[in-house]
Amino acid sequence: MKTLLLNPPSFENFDGGAGSRWPARREITSFWYPVWLAYPAGLIAESRLLDAPPHGITPEATIEIARDYEFLALFTSTPGFAHDVRLAEMIKETNPHIKIAFVGPPVSVQPEESLKASRAIDFVVRREFDYSIHDFARGVPVEDIQSASFRRNGQVVHNPDRPPLTDLDSLPFVTDVYKRDMDITRYSVPFLLHPFVALYSSRGCPAQCTFCLWPQTFSGHRWRTRSSENVAAEVRHAFEIFPNIKEVFFDDDTFAWGKSRVIELCGKLKPLHVTWSCTCRVHADYETLKAMKEAGCRLLIVGFESGEPAILRNIRKGTNVEQALVFMKNCKHLGLLVHGDFIIGLPGETPESIERTMKFAEQLDCETIQVSIAHPYPGTEFDAYVRRNGYLTDDAMSDELGHQLPNICYPGLNRQEIVEAVEYFYGRYYFRPRIIFRIVRRALFDPTERARLYREAREYLQLRARRQKFSRSRI
Repeated sequence: MKTLLLNPPSFENFDGGAGSRWPARREITSFWYPVWLAYPAGLIAESRLLDAPPHGITPEATIEIARDYEFLALFTSTPGFAHDVRLAEMIKETNPHIKIAFVGPPVSVQPEESLKASRAIDFVVRREFDYSIHDFARGVPVEDIQSASFRRNGQVVHNPDRPPLTDLDSLPFVTDVYKRDMDITRYSVPFLLHPFVALYSSRGCPAQCTFCLWPQTFSGHRWRTRSSENVAAEVRHAFEIFPNIKEVFFDDDTFAWGKSRVIELCGKLKPLHVTWSCTCRVHADYETLKAMKEAGCRLLIVGFESGEPAILRNIRKGTNVEQALVFMKNCKHLGLLVHGDFIIGLPGETPESIERTMKFAEQLDCETIQVSIAHPYPGTEFDAYVRRNGYLTDDAMSDELGHQLPNICYPGLNRQEIVEAVEYFYGRYYFRPRIIFRIVRRALFDPTERARLYREAREYLQLRARRQKFSRSRI
């Protein structure tokens, strides 16, 4: 069956959903690889992966492309769901015989509500969908597909769950799909070298963070890994078929979870003499970080979240401030760069805790940071918490341009204060003399970096001014 795997177009420059992060637009536009869609695209011979946002493909062009396909699998997100439904309806209007399946976190946790949203959605697949989509594309009836939810005689039927995939080595290399269907120069993330390619070396995350979307709604808490040999083979393959790439990014829910596995994998990556970056948690000790650095690791994305101990306990982060400070000391000693993620608006947040988090961020002194607004996604414990306590508002998670807006309000901390705290956090962090000197020094010796920094600084200031004006008129 001729199949289209779609990461749908949406807002202008809307990023469409990071591989393992918030599905909303950043201050600087980022485009992440649709790794999840690439796996079934590699399994299905007659398929195309259409990643619309980074390639500038409009809804109108997407509808025209879909005319030539029999089956469409669309990866949706909570902020973009209504738009994706409308797109599916327009595709059905021009191609009435096409079958449309929705996949992704929102349909995984609310399959019945998703199907009731529109008759254009023929069925949804809950959680991991690699082989379920593959089965339908090769002619298996939806009634026989595990994890599928569909309508029958006016009722929604939920087939039994497909067990989480454990043999990850059985999956194809996503890099071959990138080569076939995508322009890798379109993917740009400010803190990653350009161009890069993104891979998964594992699925799932054993951590119990109450706010995190993916393990709770999609990939699960069971940690499953590819063999070290399989990962190293794809990394080697990536540099062979894309000789222009500067690094590989492991976009796992958490790459550096098990020490012995990480050290074993580093032993396979080290002889390749390539550069790579990955996600990490602050529990990684010096020996693990040293092995990663010696194997070519350049940068770590680390979720510090908050500098308030009570909030870290509230969200069951499983780490503490002291661990984070030791971790950063080790990273700096080894020469590993760190991109730190922080969140404003988690349970227990107050103006005082925000101030402590800002001071904590300055003490850590990461190379770059991202500050997000806490969003209670359906299916997460955070969502249950805000609903139970009456903190959830009726507001949208994002504005018309895709920028994050809060849909929570706490006693003593309102929506306006959350938005202003995010803006102030960025300004306070990046306009410190030592950060300015670091950026200028880097730009002076690297013309590519200089051009990129200029472009991003200009975009950041424009987006910040526009977002502040819009959000203040709406909040």
